Amino acid sequence: MGDDVPLGALIGLLVALLLLSAFFSGSETALMSLNRYKLRHRAREGHRGAKLAEHLLQRPDRLIGLILLGNNLANFSAAALVAIIAFKLGGQPAVALGTLILTLVVLIFSEAAPKTLAALHPERLAFPAAIIYYPLLKITYPLVWLTNVASNGLLYLFGVRDSGAQSHSLSREELRTVVYEAGGRISTRYRQMLVSILDLEKVTVDDVMVPHNEIVGIDLDDETEVIEHTIAASQHTRLPVYEDNIDNVVGILHLRRLANLVQRSFDKDALKRLLEEPYFVPEGTPLSTQLVQFQRRRERIALVVDEYGDIQGIVTLEDILEEIVGEFTTDPADEEREVIREGPDSFLVSATANIRELNRAQSWDLPTDGPKTLNGLIVELLETIPDPSTCLKISGYPIEVVAVDDNRIRTVRVSRRIAEQETED
Repeated sequence: MGDDVPLGALIGLLVALLLLSAFFSGSETALMSLNRYKLRHRAREGHRGAKLAEHLLQRPDRLIGLILLGNNLANFSAAALVAIIAFKLGGQPAVALGTLILTLVVLIFSEAAPKTLAALHPERLAFPAAIIYYPLLKITYPLVWLTNVASNGLLYLFGVRDSGAQSHSLSREELRTVVYEAGGRISTRYRQMLVSILDLEKVTVDDVMVPHNEIVGIDLDDETEVIEHTIAASQHTRLPVYEDNIDNVVGILHLRRLANLVQRSFDKDALKRLLEEPYFVPEGTPLSTQLVQFQRRRERIALVVDEYGDIQGIVTLEDILEEIVGEFTTDPADEEREVIREGPDSFLVSATANIRELNRAQSWDLPTDGPKTLNGLIVELLETIPDPSTCLKISGYPIEVVAVDDNRIRTVRVSRRIAEQETED
């Protein structure tokens, strides 16, 4: 039969089969290399090729069956043609040489090259290929179905089961990696905000609250003049109101409601009538949970209590939002009191400073999984209140105790991490 067909026609048909094999090989890699989330986005935008590709990938076994069917048909047909062409050109000895040459040609031009191109630019090949495969799958469905039944039956005999769970959901850590690898597509600021949102479950109200000893509030046992001065000097719009001590809170005062009071009629009884019910939350509550609770209860401030009901601090909606977007406002006086730069590699730091805030402001990496302040971190490590001039190293940061009270550390000197200095040197 081969003697009746011109040699040129056989060679042309061989080239066509090799191109067809290259198409099947490249399109398979392209479709399997598609980013499922980008594909879903393009499909929702109405891209026809993306819609068809998404539909085909819902049943990858059928798609792979179709591709393998076409690819093998093209390769086996090409092998038969090479045998005929080689026999016509050089007889029986040329057939073995033709097989070797065909193997190299298929490997390079029909496998390696198209698959590499498809892996580098999957969408360029996958979307046009999906437009071809969609009707082709309908035409060849009986044969593809029979092939899949046979292959799945063989896998079943070897103990391979299809769970039916084609889950492409990402864990929090995987999503964090996706955000970081977005690169220039997302600005550094927005990328940090997204990562901070993912970290809300790791951070608790204890990490961001104003601690018990720093709470500013109104003591009803004080004189009226003292209360008025506290209100006038307050930098907050809501203040806890208590009797005798902060553990005996009777309500929360929104300073805006004081506008309804006439100055001459201001008294403690009138003040009590303006109070809102205090909202208590347990310590250890994740910020993600507390944010939802603030929204549901329409609250903006909560008192953090321990298992005994003692108040440990105050957390506000602003504190949680600052964990996501950074500081809204900065008080230069507070910042100067907490961190004073002594030199290029040395800082004088208040030991009551919050470690998380220090890490964020100074780009440090002090441990945050234990005590919340420098004082607590150092005391926990040394298991005693150290004397002045005591030196230690925490996470690579040299720290010198500068000033100590009877029951706490007041000031420390923190030097840059040794590894950072060696890198610059």
